[in-house]
Amino acid sequence: MYAVIKTGGKQYRVAVGEKLKVEQIAADVGQEIVIDQVLAVGNGEGIKVGTPLVSGATVTATVVSHGRGDKVRIFKMRRRKHYQKRQGHRQNYTELQIGSING
Repeated sequence: MYAVIKTGGKQYRVAVGEKLKVEQIAADVGQEIVIDQVLAVGNGEGIKVGTPLVSGATVTATVVSHGRGDKVRIFKMRRRKHYQKRQGHRQNYTELQIGSING
């Protein structure tokens, strides 16, 4: 069984037992959260697609850890103008362990 969920402005295909990194969620490590924005639920051959959400479907996940991703380097330059700008960014993330899919 799998589900397509929406969190942090992105969509993820998840199954029970998977770990995934999503945009930072304000929850403590070890806390169980319920994601109710489920776009589709599939079970073997059949799939149930919502319009836009599947009514009554939820995904339960446990917060494993919080962290910061790899550094993304930003470099801007204007040729012949003696302009160079270097910048870096590290995005915060939350790692989730998918517990159950109801729907």
